[in-house]
Amino acid sequence: MRLMLTLEEKRKLFLITPQDGQKLDFRSFFANDHPLHIEIGSGRGEFLLKSSQQNPGVNYVGIELKEKRISTILKQINTIDHQNIRLMKAYVDSELLSHVPENSINRIYIFHPDPWPKRKHHKNRLIQPVFIENLLPILSPEGSVVISTDFKDYASEIVKVFSQNSGYKSVYEEGFSREPEPGHIVTYFEIKLRKEGFDPYFMRFNKAV
Repeated sequence: MRLMLTLEEKRKLFLITPQDGQKLDFRSFFANDHPLHIEIGSGRGEFLLKSSQQNPGVNYVGIELKEKRISTILKQINTIDHQNIRLMKAYVDSELLSHVPENSINRIYIFHPDPWPKRKHHKNRLIQPVFIENLLPILSPEGSVVISTDFKDYASEIVKVFSQNSGYKSVYEEGFSREPEPGHIVTYFEIKLRKEGFDPYFMRFNKAV
C-alpha cells in the first residue's frame, strides 16, 4: 500500500464503527492479537501517535467525539509508522462499552478529562461510579486505568470514586503521584496547563483480582 493516502482513504482504513448488536473484533481490525490499549479523548493525538511508535507490539484505539480532532489525528497517521492505531468517533457510555468484548483491554488512558469545575456541573464529569464499574468487565485481569488531571478537586474526587469500588486498587498510597511514570508522553494540553501553573496529578488503578 502506498504511503500517501487521502483523508477519506485513511478514514476507511483507520476508523472503526461499532455495528448494532455486534462485539468489536479487534483481532480482525489489527490482524493480530497484541495487547490492546484504549485512549478516551485523544485530543490532537500526541500520545496515541508517539506511544504507537514506541510500542509496536501494542495495539491502540483512540476514542474521540469531535470530528475536527479525528481529522487532525488522521492527517498525521501513515501506514508505515501507525499500523497499530485505530480510531473511533464516539461518546464513551454504556452503549459503546457494550460493543467491547470482556477482558479484552489491557489499559485505558484518560488524560485531562473535562473537570467541570462548577459544583452544579459535577454530574457531567466522566469519572463517575457507574462509569468505572462499566469499565471493569472489559479490562483484562492485569488491566489498569491510567488518569491524569491538573484540577486538584477532580483528582480528589477520582481517587475517592475508585477507592469506593473494590474492583480497583491504586498503585499509589495516596491515590496519586505528582511525578509521571517512566516513558510519560507530554501532550499539548499538559504543556499548556503547566505554563498556566497547573501541574498534573497522575493516577493508575489496577483491576483487583
